[in-house]
Amino acid sequence: MSKAKDKIKTEDLKTEETSVEESKQPKESQLYYFYTEGCAWCKRANPIVDELINEGHKILKLDLADGDNRKLQDEVKKTYNKQCGTPWFIDGSTGNEICGFREKDQILKWVNGEKIAAPPRPTGPLPKPPFHGASEKEVNKWKKEYNEWSEKNKHMPNIQTAEQILERPRPKSEPPRPPAPGSTDSVIDDWAKTYEKWAAENSHLPNLFPVDKMVERFKQRNQQMNNPNLQNPQLPNAVNRGDVNPKPTGPTTKLTFDQRLSSLENKLDKIINALGA
Repeated sequence: MSKAKDKIKTEDLKTEETSVEESKQPKESQLYYFYTEGCAWCKRANPIVDELINEGHKILKLDLADGDNRKLQDEVKKTYNKQCGTPWFIDGSTGNEICGFREKDQILKWVNGEKIAAPPRPTGPLPKPPFHGASEKEVNKWKKEYNEWSEKNKHMPNIQTAEQILERPRPKSEPPRPPAPGSTDSVIDDWAKTYEKWAAENSHLPNLFPVDKMVERFKQRNQQMNNPNLQNPQLPNAVNRGDVNPKPTGPTTKLTFDQRLSSLENKLDKIINALGA
């Protein structure tokens, strides 16, 4: 009887030792940071994340240029019914997230498990400002709409007055939409002529993108679409989910053609949106 008891005790001790050993083994981090090249807010977040990693916090930097990272992002979105672009910080074990850029103190709170309140959001889209040279009737109509919008959005920070917005440079007309992917060279050249004419009429606007650079990129995009062999290899610093300390993205990192083109198209979209189109 005593031998049986001794055997049970020995087995219990072995089980306890195994549990202790398993608990000592490092677990894969589930603090995920999803980012993309060409994302302006990601560029601001990257050095903060690198700094936190160097301080010992196990954050996984997940470049969405890597297919495995995109699959992981989809899994997390489905698991927690979340939607976010980049940058996106999410704890894969709890669903606690930060959607968008935050300063280091807020990201550190997220690392430590604190919930970070989402930033305030507008109740509706901002009324489109009138074009430069619009009639007084059109301007007054927009002022009324904008004042109603700002009244409903008092919770938003840094709301400008109608007069402040009207003082900013505004286009005289909507800019021509960029040619669709796969457009012929002649369509792209026709678009370039239209854009040049529009740019000349709106020369008072700052930071207009050079038309020759845009035409060059559009044609390069078509060449790549027609010749898949021209695609560049995947970036060497694309991160797999198990890589806790990936290579940081530095200012000298070379982007692939797709990433450069995506960055350009994002800039074009921002220009068009800023112009009120």
